[in-house]
Amino acid sequence: MKIDHWRDTARLSLGEPGAVGAPLGERLSQVATASITRDDGVEAGVWECTPGRWRRQIVQQEFCHFIQGRCTFTPDGGEPLHIQAGDAVMFPANTTGIWDVQETVRKSYVLIF
Repeated sequence: MKIDHWRDTARLSLGEPGAVGAPLGERLSQVATASITRDDGVEAGVWECTPGRWRRQIVQQEFCHFIQGRCTFTPDGGEPLHIQAGDAVMFPANTTGIWDVQETVRKSYVLIF
């Protein structure tokens, strides 16, 4: 059995940044990730995003713990959820809505397929 272990996730070196998939507005968020995907389809990692607005495109259920930053997620048809460092969120599968990142966020996450 292989155990994956990330140390000091607040300073962990991530992959090369790239643009978000569905940006909204002129401010283009950049995202970077360090992740693993297991044979059973579970993906886990550390993810970072710079300020900006964009549509969430993940269809899997997701658990995440915010390590740093500040943002708002507004689910389609729902109330805004204000998120900051130290918060944890569980998104049900097929959760759609708008991310508004005010201060670069970093989170650890698990996607469950």
